[in-house]
Amino acid sequence: MTHASFCWLVCLLFGLGLALSARCVRADDWPQWRGPNRDGVWRETGLLEKFADKQIKIRWRQPISSGYSGPTVAGSRVFVSDRVVEPKQVERVHAFDWKTGQPLWIHAYDCEYAKVGYTAGPRASVTLDDGRAYSLGSMGHLFCLEADSGKVLWSKDCLDQYKIRMPIWGIAASPLVENDVLIVQIGGEGACLVGFDKRSGEERWRALDDDASYSAPIVIEQAGRRVLVSWTGENVVGLNPKSGEVFWKHPFKPAKMVINIATPVRDKDRLFFTSFYDGALMLELKSDQLGVNQLWRRSGRDEQHTDSLHSIISTPYLEGDYVYGVDSYGEFRCLDAKTGDRVWESLDPTPKSRWSTIHMVRNGAVMWMFNERGELMISKLSPRGYEEISRAKLIEPTRVQLPQRGGVCWSHPAYAHQHVFARNDEELVCASLAAGEN
Repeated sequence: MTHASFCWLVCLLFGLGLALSARCVRADDWPQWRGPNRDGVWRETGLLEKFADKQIKIRWRQPISSGYSGPTVAGSRVFVSDRVVEPKQVERVHAFDWKTGQPLWIHAYDCEYAKVGYTAGPRASVTLDDGRAYSLGSMGHLFCLEADSGKVLWSKDCLDQYKIRMPIWGIAASPLVENDVLIVQIGGEGACLVGFDKRSGEERWRALDDDASYSAPIVIEQAGRRVLVSWTGENVVGLNPKSGEVFWKHPFKPAKMVINIATPVRDKDRLFFTSFYDGALMLELKSDQLGVNQLWRRSGRDEQHTDSLHSIISTPYLEGDYVYGVDSYGEFRCLDAKTGDRVWESLDPTPKSRWSTIHMVRNGAVMWMFNERGELMISKLSPRGYEEISRAKLIEPTRVQLPQRGGVCWSHPAYAHQHVFARNDEELVCASLAAGEN
């Protein structure tokens, strides 16, 4: 090998190493709602297989106030939002050092809640992208912040600017970044969904006159195109994320009230949706054109006499021939994805209560499950049943999110750097889940 060839090979390997290293760093982050791809999948390795004790050892904890938004993690920082009411009503965005928990900055702004039920605090998780943190508050305050410093790069008062028809529980769907467009669901007049230039804040497009729901949008590939899938208060829609052009629309109007919270889930050519009052819907994605077909839709007589799956806060998991999710009163179910028929039901993962909640994250062959009692479980799900491997307490329930049953933990945790980050109404905690610890 010549000297020039050797040098070229060294440079190639070095560049490849840098690329792989960067990819690993990105994979370690949890930069948005439900993880890097918004699909509830955690791709890190080297994790523990079983908890050593009934209480998980906390690496650090920091006091925060109340809120429903789950933490997110990017680079060396973890972000979370909350609300305080004394001496005045304020929403806040926090940034902490993920290793030490040291507070790095706080962005606070006046925010009086009007006509919003369940006032614990912000719902939408902070979305991180390209050194920017995007936060969306319960009353529609949208901020683009410099992730390093908390400096406001741009902001929008969406309530005033877009004449939001405020949902009864406020604005909740976490912002989504697709290439250079930031997308929010806010339910404005002729602007249910709005796309902004992520750098400047300039409006790129607005679409639909639907009421807003609480369901976070996702982006999928269909027929060779990128498609924004959003479940609004009235329809399931597929849009062009660059322009807001409507590719397809499927009606899913609520019989009683808009209570669409669970994120749409996709597996290959299917999309699944579930609502507390209106049951479940399975759509088929056309492969050769932009469109959908309804495979089935099922619902019971009411939220106490359910059929298929009536979820409230929990986003289900669709995998192959089966759907796994939590019904209206905490009944954890497996469904036949072809028909919606129930395969089995278990009350082991979370106690039976109205709106009982669990958040699921797939990691390899196991499912990490965080229930509303603040317990973290390692489990396996299959058509044969629920198999619990290990369970331990991570954080205590608190009463501001819900004053009933001794309080709840309704916020989705973040999983990054082989750690878990979880919050309640009083604190944010970090714990290692690496093999050999806890």
